[in-house]
Amino acid sequence: MTAPAPIRSIVIVGGGTAGWMAAAALTRLIPAGVAVTLVESEEIGTVGVGEATIPPIRSFNALLGIDEADFLAATQGTIKLGIEFVNWTRDRHRYVHPFGEFGFDIEGVKFHQVWRKLHAAGRAEAIDAYNVCARAMQAGRYQPPVTDPGSILSRMAHAYQFDAGLYAKYLRAYAEDRGVVRIEGKVAHVPLRAEDGFIEAVVLEGDRRIEGELFLDCTGFRALLIEQTLHTGWESWAHWLQCDRAVAVPSASPGPEITPFTRATAHKAGWQWRIPLQHRVGNGHVYCSADISDDQARETLLAHLDGAPLRDPFILRFEAGRRKRAWEKNCIALGLSSGFLEPLESTSIHLIQSGIHKLMALLPDTGFSHVERDEYNRLTDLQMEQVRDFIILHYHANQRSDGDLWRRMREMAIPDTLRRKLDLFRGRGRFFRYEDELFAESSWIAVLLGQGILPQGWDPLADAFDDDKLAFSLSRIHEMFARAAQAMPRHEDWLARNAPARTPA
Repeated sequence: MTAPAPIRSIVIVGGGTAGWMAAAALTRLIPAGVAVTLVESEEIGTVGVGEATIPPIRSFNALLGIDEADFLAATQGTIKLGIEFVNWTRDRHRYVHPFGEFGFDIEGVKFHQVWRKLHAAGRAEAIDAYNVCARAMQAGRYQPPVTDPGSILSRMAHAYQFDAGLYAKYLRAYAEDRGVVRIEGKVAHVPLRAEDGFIEAVVLEGDRRIEGELFLDCTGFRALLIEQTLHTGWESWAHWLQCDRAVAVPSASPGPEITPFTRATAHKAGWQWRIPLQHRVGNGHVYCSADISDDQARETLLAHLDGAPLRDPFILRFEAGRRKRAWEKNCIALGLSSGFLEPLESTSIHLIQSGIHKLMALLPDTGFSHVERDEYNRLTDLQMEQVRDFIILHYHANQRSDGDLWRRMREMAIPDTLRRKLDLFRGRGRFFRYEDELFAESSWIAVLLGQGILPQGWDPLADAFDDDKLAFSLSRIHEMFARAAQAMPRHEDWLARNAPARTPA
């Protein structure tokens, strides 16, 4: 038998963040003789409101060899050390989900376990006092993490906040410089092969035909290939994640200070994001249309801006859920075409990145074995479910007394996968990650405790330590982390200091 030939042509349909991230990553295949073509139309807009990310974005940029200073300047980007949650448990309550680790484990015992023991005795501060990213967020400061495990700065992690449209433009230049061919045009027809139903080509208006062997659907909510053509089906999660709209608007920066974090503020029928960039602030109100009208949502958003709006607000409609198969036949859906989870934990861009990494690891040949396809779909489904559960946690563990949305979310039945995590943590603060979960244990700990889920007890291994010695250790960590944060430059000063030098005209 003759082995199937390697893939030699990949067609990406749709630009935006998903399309150009895929194109940039696939330039690594071009030296091997693979043609990468991206088809997009300037007439078709992109969603373009996803501006906050999580730490793995740094590995994607590193894969491409992108210089951080150049990237931040080109995308008007800022540093993100975590998310501040306001009013999520109840009004006037705040907590943070910082990146990086809490404290230091002690002789194999998790830090949060010894913290819980001392906190129950009134001998420990709130958990975020022992996270250097949280301390830096509170101080509005930033300094890059280091790899030296002896340094406190090794306990840090960071992501970025940037203009998604500028990021796509930046990656487009990167990809085209390395051989990706962009074709302007709107897809009019998608013919299928008669013998197996695979996509044969995309035909543009004017009858231009673009043939390929592997097709990537980056057409956003339209899902032109994966759904409109291949009809893979949709699995709705709207019964768990009931917000179905967002109204978004950029605003002027309120002053010179640029906070190194995203803020999520709960309102009566949803929540509002605030993402500071170098040139403006991104804002949006995610809400449930069953509980508030579009006009009311718009008014709520505008009333809570801290700078003048820079354009008229625009509304997005969506449904939480996923395609039943992200890879079908010779088509892989990336980004919004594969599914949607609201941007509460800034996972939209990461799910694109994750899909690209899985594609590169499971790149098929022209035989399109079901083995690679099934594993890709299994891993995609698993990660979507894990992120879904993490987002549901924020809604479910609320104590708000206003609004039917919060009551429904508090009382609803939650997925068994999340229920098991909650039950285990409520007992002795135990937590286990499964199947390479996206969010680290420290992230779950921050949100569980921040949402008011306090374990009844702690791991008995923590009882092996003398309380006075533990209290001394925690006070030292508290002091060291506070000093480290205060020694950092202001975030906006660091950005200015590390901006790339401009060549004189």
